[in-house]
Amino acid sequence: MYPMMTPAQMIELSMKTGMMLMEAQMVIGMRMMGMAGLWRVLPSENARMSSEKVSAMGEAALATGHAIMTGASPAKIAEAALKPVARATKSNVKRLARRGPGKP
Repeated sequence: MYPMMTPAQMIELSMKTGMMLMEAQMVIGMRMMGMAGLWRVLPSENARMSSEKVSAMGEAALATGHAIMTGASPAKIAEAALKPVARATKSNVKRLARRGPGKP
């Protein structure tokens, strides 16, 4: 039986998850403004937003499976699942924010 997560681990995982969710909302907003012509995005942005999800979820599945098979704790398993998705959202926020508002 795995040990339960400590309160500190729960808080840390909650904070990381919250940050990823906040960044995801920022990405959605910038992409929506891009579709409306209010944010400078590349024409390939629509295709990118679909393909990157498949990639991130595949990485998350592999990382989660590896963590489970190596006997990691529930906290480490959850972090392994979150890490690839959080990396993608953070990267998107930085990339899209650099482009900024305005016409392409």
